[in-house]
Amino acid sequence: QVQLVESGGGLVQAGGSLTLSCAASGRTFSRYAMGWFRQAPGKEREFVAAISPGGGRTDYADSVKGRFTISRDNTKNTVTLQMRSLKPEDTAAYSCAANLAVYYRNFAGYDYWGQGTQVTVSS
Repeated sequence: QVQLVESGGGLVQAGGSLTLSCAASGRTFSRYAMGWFRQAPGKEREFVAAISPGGGRTDYADSVKGRFTISRDNTKNTVTLQMRSLKPEDTAAYSCAANLAVYYRNFAGYDYWGQGTQVTVSS
């Protein structure tokens, strides 16, 4: 069982930066691949970024590649999403998710989810 709690959301102007954090419970965090997803009102949940259990492999949606960076600290049971050059279209509720060993771009591949944190980018 893994419990996830996101933090770091807020309101930022276009072009600004935010860093989201996801804190995980449990002693087996290092066995889990982690993903970030987002969902805007009236839209489907979409993949943002993912990272392998050891942190050696990452994946990004084309819409955020070069602007967002996912990282993790297995000693602190945290995964971080650094977001730069934010755009109004990045506005959404961002959630982190965990899956044993393997990450996916499909949200259905994840077993555990946080409650989400809101990111609002003003133009």
